[in-house]
Amino acid sequence: MNNTYKQTLHLLSGLKLQGITKKIDEEINEAESRKISYLSFLNSILNVEIDYRSDRRLQRNLTGAHFPVIKELKNFTFGKLKGITKSDVTNLMDCRWLDNHENILFFGPPGLGKTHLSIGLGMHAIKKGYTVCFERISNLFKLLKNMNIQRRSMFRINRIMKSDLVIFDEIGYTPIEKREANLFFSLVSELYEKSSIIITSNKSFDDWAEMMGDEVMTVALLDRLLHHSQFFNLSGESFRLKNKNKKKEGN
Repeated sequence: MNNTYKQTLHLLSGLKLQGITKKIDEEINEAESRKISYLSFLNSILNVEIDYRSDRRLQRNLTGAHFPVIKELKNFTFGKLKGITKSDVTNLMDCRWLDNHENILFFGPPGLGKTHLSIGLGMHAIKKGYTVCFERISNLFKLLKNMNIQRRSMFRINRIMKSDLVIFDEIGYTPIEKREANLFFSLVSELYEKSSIIITSNKSFDDWAEMMGDEVMTVALLDRLLHHSQFFNLSGESFRLKNKNKKKEGN
């Protein structure tokens, strides 16, 4: 290893050009074999660094999103699902609703793919460069109640507050205490017209007041969620039950 090579690696490290550092040997060999110009070589290694940083940012954002599983929109099966179409999903993939701080509300019984759709949109948003946070509502309440006493909870809530898109999953599946409802209302109010929110719920709007325990607060909450929003009321046969029945038939 000659001194020029060592010095080059040292300079790359000092400039934090990790992508180029990892591929410098490969790029040098390619440039020498193809006898490309200095400018073409410079262009090539700079693109290597840009690709490396983009991939690192993507992985960092995926980790920060806290998706429970990875779901892609391309793998979503519409079947006989009512309330949303392939055309609707295609339109959502242009991300204009994110730029306009609009909300997406997926309502309907369990097993119709509400969580799949929300994670799929979140994954797509991350690939487009947006920051995303996913939280099941039960875990969100724990974070909100502990944020003043646990550093980790405060860090997570701060990340949620700074995200372009926040996904609150499974509202209505577990009982909600009045304090939890008030904390949730405060959080939604803070996010209002600053970030986009995706909600999945198995409860209709008529059931929300009883679920939240405060009709006045619920009206104010829904007003913020429904303003600048797209609402999808899903219905059809549960995918999970359908797959379970198929397995029984196959035995």
